[in-house]
Amino acid sequence: MKLKDNVSPLPQENLEGKNSENNQLQKTLKPKWVWAIALGSAVGWGAFVQPVQWLGTAGPLGVILGMTLGALLMMVIGFCYGYLIQTFPFTGGGFTYAYYGFGKYHAYVCGWFLALAYACIIALNASALGLMFRFLLPELVSWGYMYSVAGWEVYAGEVLISCIAIIVFAIFNIRGASFSGSMQYWFVVVLILGALAISIGIFFSSSSSLSFSQPLFNTNITSFEAIFSILAIAPWAYIGFDNVPQAAEEFNFKPKKAFALIAFSLICASLVYSLMVFATTIASPWQDLVNAQHQWGTGEVVRNTLGITGVSILAIALSAGIFTGLNGFYVATSRLLFAMGRSQIFPSAFGKLHHKYKTPNISIMFICLLCLISPFFGREALNWIVDMSSIGVTVAFLYCCLASYKIFAWNKKESLAKNKFQISPKKKIISVLGVFISVGFILLLIVPGSPGALAFPSWIAMIVWILIGFTFFQVNRKKISQLTKEELDMRIIGKDSK
Repeated sequence: MKLKDNVSPLPQENLEGKNSENNQLQKTLKPKWVWAIALGSAVGWGAFVQPVQWLGTAGPLGVILGMTLGALLMMVIGFCYGYLIQTFPFTGGGFTYAYYGFGKYHAYVCGWFLALAYACIIALNASALGLMFRFLLPELVSWGYMYSVAGWEVYAGEVLISCIAIIVFAIFNIRGASFSGSMQYWFVVVLILGALAISIGIFFSSSSSLSFSQPLFNTNITSFEAIFSILAIAPWAYIGFDNVPQAAEEFNFKPKKAFALIAFSLICASLVYSLMVFATTIASPWQDLVNAQHQWGTGEVVRNTLGITGVSILAIALSAGIFTGLNGFYVATSRLLFAMGRSQIFPSAFGKLHHKYKTPNISIMFICLLCLISPFFGREALNWIVDMSSIGVTVAFLYCCLASYKIFAWNKKESLAKNKFQISPKKKIISVLGVFISVGFILLLIVPGSPGALAFPSWIAMIVWILIGFTFFQVNRKKISQLTKEELDMRIIGKDSK
């Protein structure tokens, strides 16, 4: 298969003899909408809920340095995604790139783990909405006590709010990419303005002090360990920039702009995280906040410093963050399942589009039904699954960087011999660096005793998910094995293999 600078679109007639327009997404996404999908998905609710927990792990400077370094490392991986989007401007992201680099079985593994990671984040964002109401309006959610899971009390009111959010955003996404893209952009604007308003308000508050940030690192560990403990969560903190390739088939602009949008989203995400950590730190002695173990430490700080006005702004910003996470990962997950369904590596129903809105409505409805189960498990149990899914994300990063490596050649002779995309030693080196970074993130998660090592419940959750994936693969193995390279090339990357 020869790769050219501009990969040809899907043929006018697909393999089933039907017009390909029935199986292609519409090109409706503007650059600012794509940037908003990446940024809103990356920041989500974490910047407004997690600062106190991070401070307890690393201290103020440890968190900010870890987040900044994480963004820079993610940018290297983002370079690789940018190359791949230009080469294969189709939906599917890591699934598509794993197929190009290593074939259909690797594509299935990558897609399976990514689908879990993305769906979990939708569920976690929905649960964050319940957490916010627990703090602001406890009487609204703290009714209908059902049971406790891992110490988390599950209430019918909280489950209802989370389920409503999951359903509403499923409907929004079925209505069309232009509708959800525009909505995402304005949610991100509100998120950024909210973070700025809270940070400026706390900075100029008479009760705030820079001395509250002392000590700058967690004194129970070394500065190096503090930074790396935050760096270990970078794949989780910045997951969302990789939603950009999931929507590549819907760009109404040239794919070469994709990396600039990814890089800008990572820079903005790093700044939002750092702003909220800084604001939380100078409002009150951070060690006191950690020891107090508030249900929502940042909310408590804002209420004590800025009063009801500050809490209102925080609630609006947090809501915008939750909504951007819900919306952005609905886009990513549904497009991933659509690509897998269109290739027939997944059931073909997932590869169908709504007759009117041209969105993968069956994939969206499946995600909705899957996520509606999650509020019944409680937030703590859901956290175990989300922690485990970080491995899936880093595995996808590794596949993408390796696929990017295969695109480029060191010299002209190698390019001609192996049908490489173009000669670029510099880009090949960046891809190698991306591979090492991805492996490093995986090791931080799986090596016992490392700063980001997974807890035992997360390992159990991962084993269960692997067994489910293996079982599903065995059931469909015959069908998948019969899919020829020519068919898959046409369905996934829009070219035959000749």
